[in-house]
Amino acid sequence: MTTTPHHRTRHPPHTTLAYLILLLSQHIAAFLLLPLVIASALLTLIWIGLPFVILTGTLLRTLANSQRHTLTHLTHQPLTPTYRPIPPTGINRRASTLITDPATWKDLLWLISAPLSLLILATPPTLAIHALHQATTALTPTPGTIYDLPIPHTLSTRLLLITIATTLLYLAHRLTHPALTLYTRLNHLLLTPTAKARLTARVQHLATSRANTIDTQSAEIRRIERDLHDGAQARLVALGMHLGMAEQIVTQDPHTARTMLTEARETTRHALTELRDLVRGIHPPVLVERGLHGAVHALALTHQLPVTVTVRLDGRPADPVESAAYFAIAELLTNAAKHANPTHAWVHINHGNKRLVITVTDNGHGGATTTPASGLAGIERRIDAFDGTMNITSPPGGPTIITLEIPCALSSQKTLPSSGTA
Repeated sequence: MTTTPHHRTRHPPHTTLAYLILLLSQHIAAFLLLPLVIASALLTLIWIGLPFVILTGTLLRTLANSQRHTLTHLTHQPLTPTYRPIPPTGINRRASTLITDPATWKDLLWLISAPLSLLILATPPTLAIHALHQATTALTPTPGTIYDLPIPHTLSTRLLLITIATTLLYLAHRLTHPALTLYTRLNHLLLTPTAKARLTARVQHLATSRANTIDTQSAEIRRIERDLHDGAQARLVALGMHLGMAEQIVTQDPHTARTMLTEARETTRHALTELRDLVRGIHPPVLVERGLHGAVHALALTHQLPVTVTVRLDGRPADPVESAAYFAIAELLTNAAKHANPTHAWVHINHGNKRLVITVTDNGHGGATTTPASGLAGIERRIDAFDGTMNITSPPGGPTIITLEIPCALSSQKTLPSSGTA
């Protein structure tokens, strides 16, 4: 099993201090949770202990995830949990899921190691506290005590205390980053999911993604069938009827036949328009001809909102990724215009770290959330088929910033960086 190397990340002193305090508080909470976990484990010998297992297991997950979140910010190395979902009902099922989940045992190992982690983290601040105590004692005008030992009130004693305090402060400063490095390596080791757990989570994700993709494709096929039946097919049937009637009366009533042929030509025009709209909804021709760059600019030109588009790509993604990205952008702009009442929107597209990154921003009133039946959920399902992710930042009052990331490679065909307002 290979592991990601840990890079030593330097932070400003005040940031390091803030992380130390946060990590210490998390491990103090873990230290306090440990007896409750032990008690609930003992109570499982009788049925009454199962609710306590659910409670302590949920608290343990929350605390471990808080630690993962902090470590991710501290080291810039993502720590993603691979928990089995807890059933919404049934005490036995919920407790069994928690107990048999390998991620729970990883969290328990992390919890048991809380005293060691506390010792590593507490060493630098403990040295600093001792240093401050000795410096305060040395600068006090009256004789004092250190650790209940009387200290002679002489100049040499004061100098000795100040020297010791300075040495302790220097040690605390020098040990802070090594302690954090040792701490992060230990906790990364304890909180990183096993290869088997990651594989299981990946299989579950792919199975869910495949099911969502099949459902989306089925719904899309039904939509195309419905549009063809209600639109173009109905018009073509009407066209055939008009032509048949015109054929019967062309020699007897040429004027009426000419009128019917005019109506048939108009019906043909409407049918072609509907067919073009239907094809555009499946895969826009402009996307084939000009790629994502040209298609998004064309979309911005015809949109009801003023849209500023910035594209920086060194090539073209694969056709399915390009199509998913285009329709996701179109849906996001439509949702913004419909629900957020913005006066402007911005679309930025670039590629980095083998990912297509799309940011859609609007200056509307914010408050965008993902619900199961919302357009945002549909976008999430669409890009999930490509292992993509969607991040939403939409505080009340705006602005709304939605970032899509889709793993993909670019072809060698060049696309010049450009920006513009439509």
